[in-house]
Amino acid sequence: MRLGLLVVPVAFFAVFFAYPVAAIVGRGLKVGGAWQFGRIADVLSSPDILHVLWFTTWQAGASTGLTLLIALPGAYVFARLEFPGKQLLRAVVTVPFVLPTVVVGTAFLALLGRGGLLDQLWGVRLDTTVWAILLAHVFFNYAVVVRSVGGLWSQLDPRQEEAARVLGASRFAAWRRVTLPALAPAVSAAGLMVFLFTFTSFGVVQILGGPTFSTLEVEIYRETAELLDLPTAAVLTLVQFAAVGVILALHAWTVRRRESTLKLVDPAQTARRPRGAGQWTLLGGVLAVIVVLILLPLGVLVEHSLDTPGGYGFGFYRALQSQGANGGTFLVPPIEAIWNSVRYALVATGIALAVGGLAAAALTRRAGRLVRGFDALLMLPLGVSAVTVGFGFLITLDKPPLDLRASWILVPLAQALVGVPFVVRTMLPVLRAVDGRLREAAAVLGASPLRAWREVDLPMVRRALLVAAGFAFAVSLGEFGATVFIARPDNPTLPVAVARLLARAGELNYGQAMALSTILMLVCAVSLLVLERIRPRAQPGGTPSDRSGEF
Repeated sequence: MRLGLLVVPVAFFAVFFAYPVAAIVGRGLKVGGAWQFGRIADVLSSPDILHVLWFTTWQAGASTGLTLLIALPGAYVFARLEFPGKQLLRAVVTVPFVLPTVVVGTAFLALLGRGGLLDQLWGVRLDTTVWAILLAHVFFNYAVVVRSVGGLWSQLDPRQEEAARVLGASRFAAWRRVTLPALAPAVSAAGLMVFLFTFTSFGVVQILGGPTFSTLEVEIYRETAELLDLPTAAVLTLVQFAAVGVILALHAWTVRRRESTLKLVDPAQTARRPRGAGQWTLLGGVLAVIVVLILLPLGVLVEHSLDTPGGYGFGFYRALQSQGANGGTFLVPPIEAIWNSVRYALVATGIALAVGGLAAAALTRRAGRLVRGFDALLMLPLGVSAVTVGFGFLITLDKPPLDLRASWILVPLAQALVGVPFVVRTMLPVLRAVDGRLREAAAVLGASPLRAWREVDLPMVRRALLVAAGFAFAVSLGEFGATVFIARPDNPTLPVAVARLLARAGELNYGQAMALSTILMLVCAVSLLVLERIRPRAQPGGTPSDRSGEF
C-alpha cells in the first residue's frame, strides 16, 4: 500500500527534477565524452568561491534564526488569540511570500536605500549592509512560520498545559515542557523551509547585496547567464545539492526523534480574546511588527504604482492594457500576465496537491530507510538552483515522448516542483499526530485502507489540505527562478513580467512593474482570504476531535 502511494511522486520527481538537473550538471562537467572531475577541485580552491559559500551559509542561518524569533510570537497570537480582523490579517501576512524576490528586493531598496524612508527621515542607509538582506528574508518568510507552526499550535489541547500549571509549573515551564515538545516537529519543518529559501536566495541578494554580497544561487546565475561558464556553474550546483542533502538528512534524523502522537482539538475551542496585560501587550507587539515589517513595504509598492509623472493616479495601470506602452518588452499587453499566472497557478496547485498528498499519506507512518530517504528528497527542489532546473527543462524536455517546450503545461510543472514540498510539510505533522489506533480500529471493523483514510485521516486534515492548497497556489504565483527560462514571450507570468519591466530603464516601465506587483499582491490576498473563510463541515454527531482538521 505504502509503495503504491509512492509510485506517482517518485515518477514525478524522477522525470521533472532528477533528470533535468542531472542533464545540466552532466553537460557542464562532461567535455568530449569524458568527465572533468578535476574542475571540482579547481572551483572549490578559489578564495572567492569559498567566501560565497561561507556567506550563503551564514546569512541563511542568521535569517532563519531571526525569522523564528520574530514570527513565533505571531504564530501564538494567530493560534490562540481571537481579535477583530484576524482572518484578513492572516491573509495579509502571507502576501509577501507570493511576491517575486526581485519585487521584495526592490521594495526594501526603496525603504532602506538611497532616497528611501530611512534615508529621508534619519539619513540612514542599510542597502550596503547585510541587515537589509536579513530583514527582507524575514519579510518574505514570516508567513511560513506563522501558518505552519500556528496551524498545529491552534489544534493542541490547552488543557494539557493547564494541567501542568495546576501541578505547580510556572507558565513558561509548562510551555517549555508540554507545548514546545509538541510543536518541535512543526518548528523544525518551518525552520528548514526558511533555511532552504534563504540558502538559495537570489533576487533579494542580487538587488540588496550589490557587488558586496553573493549567494551560491546568485553566483550560479552569474556563471551561467553572464559568463557562460557551465563547468563552474555545474560544480556550484553540486555543492549546493550536497549541502542541502546534509541539511535534510540532519532534519529527518531530529524529527524522527521528536515524533509523537498528539491530542488534537477543534481550533475554535482554543482561540480566546486576550486576557490580562501580558496577552494584550503581546498582541500589540505582534501587530506593530506586522505594520512595520509587512504592511510598510507593501505600502511602498502601492504608493510607487500610483506615483505617476503627472501626480498620483492610475496611469501605470492603464498602460498595462497597451502592448506598445512597454517599448516592445512583451508580445502581448502586460495585463494578460494576470490571467496566465492564475491559470498556471491553479493547474500547479492541483498537481502539487495530488503528488504531495500521495507522498504525505505514504510517509505518515515510520518506515524503512528507503521511504525516509524519499521524505528528505521531497525537499530538494527548495534547495537546488532554480536556474539549473529551468535550463534543465529546456535541454531535456525537447523530444518525444516528452517534447514539452512548446506546451503551456511546462510552466505549471516547474511551479508544482516548488509547491509539493509545502504540501507535504503542511500535511505531514497533522497526519503523523493522528492516533494510529483509530486507523487500526477502522481496519478491525472491516474498513479497507482507502476507506480508513477517508473516514479517519481526511476529516482530521481537511484544514491542513486547504492550507497546503493556499501555500501551493501562493508559491506557484510567485515562482520566478525556473519560470523565467521557460515562460513563452506571448504567455508571460506576473513575476516574469515584473522582472522584465524592472530590467528596462524608464519611469513608465518601473511604474508598470510596481502596478503588476500590486495586482499580484491583491490576487494573492483575495485568494488566501477566501481560503481563510472556508471551514470543513462537521459530520453529524461528530465530536470536536472528529472535526479537528483545521490546520
